[in-house]
Amino acid sequence: MKGKKYLYAHKFEGMPKVTDLQLVEEELPPVNDGDVLVEVECLSMDPYMRPYAPQILKEGDVMINFFVAGKVIESKDETLPIGTKVVGPLGCRAHAVVPGKQLTKLDFLDDLSTSVGLGAAGMPGLTAYFGVLNILAPKEGETLYVNSAAGAVGAVVGQIAKIKGCRVVGSAGSDEKVAYCKSLGFDEVFNYKTVTSVEDALKAACPNGIDMFFENVGGPGFSKVIKLLNRSGRAAVCGAISTYNSKEPVLIEDILWSLVANRIKVQGFNVVQFDTEWPEARKELVRWIKEGKIKIKEHITNGFENLPKALIELFTGSNFGKAVVVV
Repeated sequence: MKGKKYLYAHKFEGMPKVTDLQLVEEELPPVNDGDVLVEVECLSMDPYMRPYAPQILKEGDVMINFFVAGKVIESKDETLPIGTKVVGPLGCRAHAVVPGKQLTKLDFLDDLSTSVGLGAAGMPGLTAYFGVLNILAPKEGETLYVNSAAGAVGAVVGQIAKIKGCRVVGSAGSDEKVAYCKSLGFDEVFNYKTVTSVEDALKAACPNGIDMFFENVGGPGFSKVIKLLNRSGRAAVCGAISTYNSKEPVLIEDILWSLVANRIKVQGFNVVQFDTEWPEARKELVRWIKEGKIKIKEHITNGFENLPKALIELFTGSNFGKAVVVV
């Protein structure tokens, strides 16, 4: 049986280009004991793919993707019979033969769509969940600021913080995205592209200061937010998308005195460090989604052949919601 896959054809230099990925046909290997053949239904598209690819791939390797969902169509793993919906690190493939032990059943979704297992109940939702609850440890009445607030992670961050009784302020890159965040229950949202000063906008939106900062963007703006944090403020750093395509180091203002004077905790994290807690977290996320406490917006790209375009859109701001490629 033949399948299709994307090769990391050219090393990313600055913004990814369509030609950096090459779509090729492959002869699938046999399904051996313990393996399954997965027919891919949808692939998560996430910013981590840009910085991680040059670190772990050689030109000609299969393009990374750790969160791909599909259906088992042939199985030699008795725990994953034919028809089982699964998610796992299949790479950018339309079909994949992998050891069954690498996959997670999507039965935790109940009657939710498969793509939700890649978004609000998948890696982005889990990132928001652990970043807010484990790293920031919110207290009722505190103020949380999240940038890229309409994104796959940021939108869930704000909604979880509201569930926990916090005041939530966000920034986004268009008036449409600002309106969307407000519809989710954010208390204040501003368009960072149109305000005169992000610092002034934050001061106006947070007259009592900021207790928690969920950082998705990175770059020079980081130091400006740190200087607005209240005493014992916390910052959870999960991404730096503004710097992923930079060819030169991005310098930020000195923040050391702010950290010392206000006893601020800054912690970088990766959702994988909480992997043993994923099953229970997924159950709670699904419950909140079904209760309407977490609302979902997806940016669907149809067609495996359009995957490179979907990757590029992550960095141009033209996508709106959780980016998913449907095969």
